[in-house]
Amino acid sequence: MKYCSECGGALHEAIPEGDDRPRMVCAACGVVAYVNPRTVVGCIVEHERQLLLCRRAIEPRTGFWTMPAGFLELGESTAEGARRETREEACAEVTIVAPHALLDIPDIGQSYVLFHARLQGSAFAAGSESEAVELVPYADVPWDELAFPVLYFALRLFVDDAASGRHAVHHGVVRWNGGGSRFDRRECELREHLRVELGEVP
Repeated sequence: MKYCSECGGALHEAIPEGDDRPRMVCAACGVVAYVNPRTVVGCIVEHERQLLLCRRAIEPRTGFWTMPAGFLELGESTAEGARRETREEACAEVTIVAPHALLDIPDIGQSYVLFHARLQGSAFAAGSESEAVELVPYADVPWDELAFPVLYFALRLFVDDAASGRHAVHHGVVRWNGGGSRFDRRECELREHLRVELGEVP
């Protein structure tokens, strides 16, 4: 942002009184233009030991695979947003079974809230942001063709939990090591991983 949303004055970087970090502050009226992290919500949709995956039709990472996910909208709960994204990207109605993971990406100011969900019926199709939507057996997940490292870690945790027969909720921080591409999951790692086991997979 360059201009104040309240009065149109020019913004400059300063540390507001009582704060501990630089912000963009209006030189005319003193309003602080806060920039906060954004929440991404989505579903890991499971159906008969297969996962519903979407091939992206938009940048970034057109042609790579993802789970149905996107930015939370004002007025939505995280679960409502995750179901909406699944309808938009995969034309599918789902029932949310349980929370799966909260994965933070501080480097880009995003937090992912992901749910374990199941298809209602068997209908799905490519939405406007997807080239294709497919049910993929656990053994055939295209690990090297996933759009973003955070998705790799989320799906890996899900598949590992499913193999153990135990459901868990996860929290972690996805960090880029500073080398290579941020989109290359080999250049990223899941740190500060917390796993709370809830019992048998529902």
